Amino acid sequence: MSAPLADRIRPKNISEVVGQHHLLDEGRPLRRIIDGGKIPNMIFYGPSGVGKTTLASIIAERTDMRLHRLNATTASTSDLKEVFSEIGSIAAMGGILLYLDEIQHFNKKQQQSLLEFIENGSVTLIASTTENPYFYIYNAILSRSTVFEFKPVDSGDIEVAVKRAAEHLSDEMQTAISISDEAVKIIAAGCGGDVRKSLNALELCVLSGDRDDDGSITVTAEIAEELSQRSSMRYDRDGDAHYDILSAFQKSMRGSDVDAALHYLARLLIAGDLPSACRRLMVCAAEDVGLAYPQIIPIVKSCVDAALQVGLPEARIPLTDAVIMVALAPKSNTGICAIDAAWADIEAGKVGSIPSHLQDGHYSGAQKMGKAIGYQYPHDFPDKWVKQQYLPDILKDAKYYQFGDNKNEQAFCAYWEKIKGK
Repeated sequence: MSAPLADRIRPKNISEVVGQHHLLDEGRPLRRIIDGGKIPNMIFYGPSGVGKTTLASIIAERTDMRLHRLNATTASTSDLKEVFSEIGSIAAMGGILLYLDEIQHFNKKQQQSLLEFIENGSVTLIASTTENPYFYIYNAILSRSTVFEFKPVDSGDIEVAVKRAAEHLSDEMQTAISISDEAVKIIAAGCGGDVRKSLNALELCVLSGDRDDDGSITVTAEIAEELSQRSSMRYDRDGDAHYDILSAFQKSMRGSDVDAALHYLARLLIAGDLPSACRRLMVCAAEDVGLAYPQIIPIVKSCVDAALQVGLPEARIPLTDAVIMVALAPKSNTGICAIDAAWADIEAGKVGSIPSHLQDGHYSGAQKMGKAIGYQYPHDFPDKWVKQQYLPDILKDAKYYQFGDNKNEQAFCAYWEKIKGK
């Protein structure tokens, strides 16, 4: 029992793999590829402990290819050359299947060394990565491979694996093991969709479980609660999970779903990422509520200041108030749409000269240069407004801002229609 439990009971066929229904259920794309027997170059992308290595091993067993396993965190170019040296040998008559774990740790040159062999078919590559392959894997390899995304395993599927593992441990130890349904649920829920973590937690619970007089072992919910890894949330401030949570956080506030917004706020704060929560909250107040309720911006800023001053865990209180207000406030994105339209014109080169009557005239000789001549001071006119050109000639008819249909902006609209219509 020196090897980890997850390795000792690694599934030998697809029916034993838990989770990944979107890939492995009958009729799904990856299942059809495996059943067809013709294996292309593939990249398995997803978090750890969800079956990437297991599936690669199963695929190798179902083919007559020679399997080589390398981990890019420790492997070198010489290790790759050793694999390539077997091409055409008796040992690799059926071809070579190279399973390269954590491929994102290979630099560009190391990844390029694979190209010739995966392109001519002498090596079939199955690479796995926990990082977004479109950011970390050389594009030429991506273009020659099919990317399959593995997802965290649902707790219901993990429960199946935990019960199966408990039976295996019972056989190994020649000891009856009793584990309550509640304990199974706790172990399954506390592993963040990582099957390996759940099995490690189970083994720890069994080894420290209550022993009865007959030698049998009982794993209670209390033991499971105490020993299970409380890692039900995946979070890496530099990884996809970070940006996915932030995206879901803002989109939930934008969509006026208070409960979802609070859920993602809690995930950010439990991970200790107070700065990101504050920043995204302020962005949402300006971008998504905006002119429909402009007063919300200083309110949210006050809540954010209070949160940063008191720190966690108390910071959750003012931030909760702010999130609820932003989620329930009327919405308008006319502000960001207006600046984005103006920004696009500038980037397209539509700049033009500032009209001479708007140019700075606060120095001697300015008028001789034709600057500030003809400027009309709005405060000298009724309603503090006078018609004159402000945009450069090339853009004089440009319209960037459109009034939103909310009460606040419609009031502005009515006011200026009245003033400018006189």
